[in-house]
Amino acid sequence: MSVLALSFGFGLITASVLALAAVGLSLQFGVTNYINFAYGEFLTLGAYLAWTLNHSLGLNVYLAVAVATLLMGLLAVLLNQFLLKPCTNKGVPLLFLLVVTFGLSLFLSNLILAIWGPNFKSLDLPAQVPTHYGPFLFTTSQLTIIAIALVAMGAVHLLLTRTEIGKAMRAMSDSVDLAQVSGIDTQRITAFTWLLSGCLAGLAGIVLVINITSFSPSLGGEFLFVIFAAVILGGVGSPYGAMLGALVIGLATEMSAMFINSAYKSDIAFALLILTLLLRPQGIIRMVGKA
Repeated sequence: MSVLALSFGFGLITASVLALAAVGLSLQFGVTNYINFAYGEFLTLGAYLAWTLNHSLGLNVYLAVAVATLLMGLLAVLLNQFLLKPCTNKGVPLLFLLVVTFGLSLFLSNLILAIWGPNFKSLDLPAQVPTHYGPFLFTTSQLTIIAIALVAMGAVHLLLTRTEIGKAMRAMSDSVDLAQVSGIDTQRITAFTWLLSGCLAGLAGIVLVINITSFSPSLGGEFLFVIFAAVILGGVGSPYGAMLGALVIGLATEMSAMFINSAYKSDIAFALLILTLLLRPQGIIRMVGKA
């Protein structure tokens, strides 16, 4: 079996997880115009909520995934409503908002550690036997991850292009002031965006756990840099750019393991991030759009 094909398959799985997280972060930034540094903890919380529902309360793993995803979305809305929205309503400078989200990240990471402890945990998944699909080798769970990502990306596309709320999100991404003048309820759209972003973050954390099988409180924090790399590579604030950036980063990091030690594959994401900032800070999606 070709090592190239195996690496490409692993890259698709990583890209699927990354796309869920990157699109959620990109949508949130597009509407609010600031980066949420607590986003990594959103992934971690989603994973721990799913573990609690599955392991402690005995829910079926797939039902636990659905409930934890929704709970994470609702939690994101509450955090925005009672912490971040009061800051934005008072016109707090962008730098202060970044500090607030960084503080929220520290608070959530310590809360997770206090509630669930430092030990590794894993979901109750059935035993997996890899199966050959042409030159590729996937388990059922890995195929499920790819399918979830494809369905979610398709749903985001339909939301943004076929619904009024999606068009309102795109309008706010272009100009919040112009959207308000046009009669768009920006508060409602912002709340919905946080709900969607939180759901995607929670789902990304859960499927990441399904892929790596075990996890600890550092799960989301360690993955956050790669998410930022995908978002910036694709174009900050562009959900389609985030999808493309996730695909590039996912394939590049996994396929680079054929040439370098796999422990350094995250450095490939860093290298691509630096190259993007130096050569095309707008992101590669605009390069594609002009082709």
